[in-house]
Amino acid sequence: MSVKSEIERLRSVLPAGVKLLAVSKFHPVEALREAYDAGQRAFGESRPQELKTKHELLPDDIEWHMIGHLQTNKVKYIAPYVHLIESLDSVRLAEAIEREAVKCGRVIDCLLEIHVTCEESKSGWDYAELLAFVREGGFSAMPHIRLRGVMGMATFTDDEATVRGDFKRLKECFDELKGYFGEEFDTLSMGMSDDSPIAIECGTTEVRIGSTIFGAREY
Repeated sequence: MSVKSEIERLRSVLPAGVKLLAVSKFHPVEALREAYDAGQRAFGESRPQELKTKHELLPDDIEWHMIGHLQTNKVKYIAPYVHLIESLDSVRLAEAIEREAVKCGRVIDCLLEIHVTCEESKSGWDYAELLAFVREGGFSAMPHIRLRGVMGMATFTDDEATVRGDFKRLKECFDELKGYFGEEFDTLSMGMSDDSPIAIECGTTEVRIGSTIFGAREY
């Protein structure tokens, strides 16, 4: 199937209130342009330099989402224009985003990436540590960061019960944190090409779909 037809198919099956983020990392600009021409405007990238290059080559009305692990020294590459940093996973990174946002004269929207699996390879906050930082008012000292919600990944497994458990945990975290940040804390980003139906059952507001749209990655 073409990129255009796959995006149209996904739009037809996604429930109202669930946003489609096209994960375009490692895919060429031509593939993104095909998605753009099909009406897609939100794209997810995981490498700041790749994001910067694509931003320079593609239309200005694209929403660029940073979804990969972000090193503090790379924030400067994306701070001027990134729409949403979905992978805010530590105090150090938050401090770096705050500094770069000040330089750009921006308030940068971010999601809190939370680690809910037993897999050490996945990044994200330990929820107990995050909650303690929130309760201490840690983010109140960072007025150039606007927290919009939570992002997370489920365990890489064929066991649907495990995946569902991970997503339910992320939804619980989201619901609890919303009590601290209010109505603008409205985004729960979970679910990818293989597990998005379960994520939708568990209340996601955004699915991150890559290979279903673009095919196998070109590393």
